[in-house]
Parts: sequence; structure tokens; C-alpha cells
Amino acid sequence: MRSYRIVEYGKPLRLFETPPPEPAGTEVLLRTLATGVCHTDLHIRDGGYDVGGGRQMRLADRGQTLPHTMGHETAGRVIAAGPDAGEVAQDPTYVIYPWMGCGQCAICRADEEQLCPSARYLGVFRDGGYADHVLIPHPRYLVDAGSVDPALAALLACSGLTAFSALKKIAPRLDQPLLIIGAGGVGLMCLSILKAMRGRGAIVADVNPAKRDAAVAAGALAAIDPSTEDAVARIQQAAGGPLWSIIDFVGAPATWQLAFGAICKGGTYVMVGLYGGETQIALPVIPLRAITVAGSFVGSRSELVELIDLVQRASDIAVPVLRRPLAAVNSTLEDLEHGQLLGRAVLEP
Repeated sequence: MRSYRIVEYGKPLRLFETPPPEPAGTEVLLRTLATGVCHTDLHIRDGGYDVGGGRQMRLADRGQTLPHTMGHETAGRVIAAGPDAGEVAQDPTYVIYPWMGCGQCAICRADEEQLCPSARYLGVFRDGGYADHVLIPHPRYLVDAGSVDPALAALLACSGLTAFSALKKIAPRLDQPLLIIGAGGVGLMCLSILKAMRGRGAIVADVNPAKRDAAVAAGALAAIDPSTEDAVARIQQAAGGPLWSIIDFVGAPATWQLAFGAICKGGTYVMVGLYGGETQIALPVIPLRAITVAGSFVGSRSELVELIDLVQRASDIAVPVLRRPLAAVNSTLEDLEHGQLLGRAVLEP
């Protein structure tokens, strides 16, 4: 078994060659077909997140141990299962639902396992898909990908699910133009899923001109450079007025300010991105403008099932996918860090 693992935070991943693990109990072993390279993986490689004020949320403090195999967007085929796993079909391509919790608490039982306080996320706390085999604790984390190509199916576990869950939080207003901040892989995925959900469309804001061009090619109503002085006016002009709904896939002080300048009274601002930092706001602004500020963190297993069904029925889910060999993992992470990828990169063993 080949796996690329973090040995030291902030350093290139190192190749390990070991025998494949043997599943015990309810465990299931899959042969990896494709694993997405997510912007979150940069935070994981570097050991944590900037939470503002010079503070960091360190993954080591939350239970991550090294060496560690990243990769939470994974599709594969079952090759073995433990004696307590029951009958697990080996023919389908499965998407692994990566947002694993304890499976026992009230939150997990309510199908919100991604919010479990005892998180054991694949590729974050459990070894993930930057390997040619991946071991999961239970077959309930397998979702049949149906006819979806494995490379796209893998991306649905995080990129797709994150966009879909955020869109569902503004679903009553999808008949109105919305603002998408960030035209990276998740932003472009959001455009495609919005179209499949028969939404009105979206204006996209991104500082990178190539990504703005990609957003227009993907069907954006307009693509605006948010660093210009008249960005808010141009966004509102493209939308026909202040925005009812904004999804922020960056999550930085500058995007917070952009959103609060563009949103209308009674609007909803959904923050997804984890770029980091901090900002200040006069608290009365929230009730006086009746603004809803919602955090959105990936999505539930049932939402992933719903999304895969939507993708299979849609004829035009078109997300730029760059396929690379697993051995190119370090150069791919570097390209992602320096903004040199359009769309999403997928590693194939």
C-alpha cells in the first residue's frame, strides 16, 4: 500500500509503503479510485487554522497524530470487509462520507454527524485517501455513486456537499440572483449545482481574472473584481439591486466587508470559507438590518445522497477537473496554495 503522509507540519508529504490494513469488526477496506485535493488540505498540512488575533486552532490539540494521511474527498471500490460489517457489495463505486463522528450521540442520531463534538473526520483525524487503499470504520459511510464518474464523485464528498448544503440554506431565495464570493473549485461547483437546482443564477466575485473568466464560462451572470472601489455598486447593478443571498467561499475580513456592503435588509449571508482572520461589527447592525449570518460546515450524509441523485439527473454538471497521479500530490498542493489551479485537482493512484 502506498500512502503520502504528513510527517512534519508545513513540510512536503512523505511516501510510505506498507501492507494494506486488514479490516476488523465493522471496518471496510476500499481501493482508492480518486481523491480530491481540497483547500482545507493546506490547513491540515500546515497543522491548523488562523482564527484571528494571532491565534491558531491546532489540529494536534484536537487529536490529530503524525504521521497522518490526508484526503477527505474519496471514491473507491470495496475489496474487503470485517466480519461484523454485514453484506457489502463490491461492484459499485462508492463515495466515502468523510464527516464521521461518534455515531452514538444525539447529534449523530439526528443525521448531523458532521457536527458531532467527537469528530473523527476522514483525512483529518482518520487516515484518508492520499493512498491507494483506505480503511473506514463502518459501511454506513459508503454512498453509492451510481453512474457518476469516480473523479467527480470524489469531489461531491466535500466540494459538492459544501456548496449544496450552503445553497439549501438560502433555498427560498434561489429565484433571485445571489452573490458567490470566490471562484475556486467550490465556487465553480456551486455554480453548476445552482443550475441543476434551477436557480436564477449568480454574480461571482474573485480577485483572480482567470478565475473570473472560468466563472463566466461556467454560467455566472457576471464576474466582478471585489478589489475595485466600485465593486459593491457593480455587483448590485448586475443583480438588479442589493442581494438577498450571499455565499462566501473565502471567509476573510475583506469578503465579510464586501458582503455587508452588498446585502439587502432581511438578507442572508452564508459563510463557508476558512481563510481566517477577524473583523469588527457594530452589533445593532444585525437586528436593524434584519440580516441572517449563517455558518455552513460541509453537510449531512442524507444531503450527500440527495446531491448524488441530483448530479445523476442533471445533464450539465460541468466542473473543471484536473486529473493527476497520486505521486504528484506535493506539487499539486503547491499549485493550489499559489492559486495556479482552475477548478479542482483529483489524484488517481
